[in-house]
Amino acid sequence: MKMPSRIIKHPLLTEKSTGLKDINWYVFTVDRKANKREIKQAIEDMFGVKVESVNTNITRGKVVKRGGKPVGRKSAMKKAFIKLKEGSFDFFEGV
Repeated sequence: MKMPSRIIKHPLLTEKSTGLKDINWYVFTVDRKANKREIKQAIEDMFGVKVESVNTNITRGKVVKRGGKPVGRKSAMKKAFIKLKEGSFDFFEGV
């Protein structure tokens, strides 16, 4: 198994994800090659919480335009939606 710090990149703090924390769902950006079992194990090892379920979603990269002309592309990313059995993450407090 990979190191948990290589699987979990960072928490995704958006308006939608901060609203989901009220119902015990948290969103993280993860490695694209990681599967649900690896993500669950990494979260439990890193934060010491119990994970109930993991849902994943791969978002396509968007085209970046300047003045109406395409100049590049944002990279695609994989998001993991984590539902906890109990507890919460400390880094979301005050958000």
